[in-house]
Amino acid sequence: MKLTILFATLLTLIAAFDSSAVYASGMQDDVDQAVSIIQRFESIPEHSIPPAVLRDAKGLTILTVFKAGFAFSGRGGTGVVVAKTAKGWSGPSAIGTGGVGFGLQIGGEVTEFVLVLNTYDAVQAFSREGNVELGANLSVAAGPVGRSAKAGVTPIAAVYTYSISQGLFAGASLEGTVIVTRSDANAKYYGRAVTPQQILAGNVAPPAGAMRLEKVLVAAASGKCGDMIACR
Repeated sequence: MKLTILFATLLTLIAAFDSSAVYASGMQDDVDQAVSIIQRFESIPEHSIPPAVLRDAKGLTILTVFKAGFAFSGRGGTGVVVAKTAKGWSGPSAIGTGGVGFGLQIGGEVTEFVLVLNTYDAVQAFSREGNVELGANLSVAAGPVGRSAKAGVTPIAAVYTYSISQGLFAGASLEGTVIVTRSDANAKYYGRAVTPQQILAGNVAPPAGAMRLEKVLVAAASGKCGDMIACR
């Protein structure tokens, strides 16, 4: 009986975090969620992403990851990646992650991540229509925090990670996580088949629904989010 319950639980988690299920959410929801995540980081001054880090960034990955479990654990999430171009921030490209593991975990957790892509190689990794494994394809490290923090001349890792869980600064890591492109979501959002390379190079005009994300990122990088007026 216990084995049957555990097996059923595993199947439920697999279904819940299967890629087709995880990637089914509307991309505009992910874009709007990305705006909210940046705003939440900026509302915690002591743990905000320093404007200098954002100004030096070559790109950003913004993810919401859900984790739940009872005997078995499952994790899945969706988000977007954007890149700096000569004209400003690119349009968003859809990404996702998911998986099932084992362990005595009960309950659920939602963690919001911002990954600062410090190098052009990091942006290129997300430009390819394949998998990106953090810590393997790209070195990762916890990023400096606080609005007064200065960006280093040379970043210590290709990717800086920031996270908030349950409304509090979490400091969680995504090392070992595999992130994949959601090509179907991109095609639906842009109205035609487009590649991450085209989107992140700025060769595809972003939909009107992405304009607010660009505005918030510009404000955060300029340090004008302190009073949150510019970030609304």
